[in-house]
Amino acid sequence: MATLLTRVKGKLFIPSRRKSVHALDGAYASLLHGRGLDFEDLRRYEHGDDIRDIDWRATARLSTLLVKRSRATRMHTILFAVDTGRRMAALAPDETAKKEIAIMAVGALGLLSLRHGDDVTVLYGDAADVRRTPPRRSEGALEHALRAIDAACTPASAASDRNELLRTIARTVQRRMIVVVITDEEPITEEHEAALRRLRVQHDVLWITVRDADPVLDRRSRAERRDVDSGWGVPAFLHGDASVVAELAATRAAEDRRRDELLNGLEISHATVSTHDDVVPALITMLHRRAVNVGAR
Repeated sequence: MATLLTRVKGKLFIPSRRKSVHALDGAYASLLHGRGLDFEDLRRYEHGDDIRDIDWRATARLSTLLVKRSRATRMHTILFAVDTGRRMAALAPDETAKKEIAIMAVGALGLLSLRHGDDVTVLYGDAADVRRTPPRRSEGALEHALRAIDAACTPASAASDRNELLRTIARTVQRRMIVVVITDEEPITEEHEAALRRLRVQHDVLWITVRDADPVLDRRSRAERRDVDSGWGVPAFLHGDASVVAELAATRAAEDRRRDELLNGLEISHATVSTHDDVVPALITMLHRRAVNVGAR
């Protein structure tokens, strides 16, 4: 049986996506801005490398674009805070469970963290319980964490509780970390915002939103759509109703704008993903935007 990491690698390392892998690998450096680096050697520039790493003297001398590779003198810990409440067991736009896309995001960034010599820890939970895997630097530990996320998130799980996830980080994590919050489109409340402001004082915070499937389809269908919290089903006759579809799209766009404005105001890098294939491009965009913003500060 294929492991969860094998599925992640299948999305990262197939030949047609090799440029994306290089871009994501290069963009990862933006997470580590500010750590001490010792010069190690030179290599050819690859798409996605930070232009600040280009060695212009060596490039001019050898007529080949070269970047400096460095060795970190201080490792980081990447903490993934994953919502595993029952909402994350509901459908994403690609008709898979939202938790599957969350696992892909944790797996992709987790693998990159390991390749760069950083520790990975996963904090996950719902309104009933929050757990955390110990910081580790191995694929075996990352696979264990992904399986823990998968097992914890089911339609029978307790309700999602972002506040408890964020409070647990503030209460139990003393050392500075890079915190990646992975949750769904549920609006960010004033309480969430206050918790994020507190976390930003000590940690570097990123936010990944996993899209919900459209509750009403833009075509006539007998497909069942049922809310995992209330159990309420969407009447089939609403599918294909242009006015209902337009109203829901407008509501989602307004919520997207509010979330973007709030996270931008807090200087929290963020991305939105809808499908497995969205994950790598969305992470590349987020990390490159983060590199630009950090460079401008």
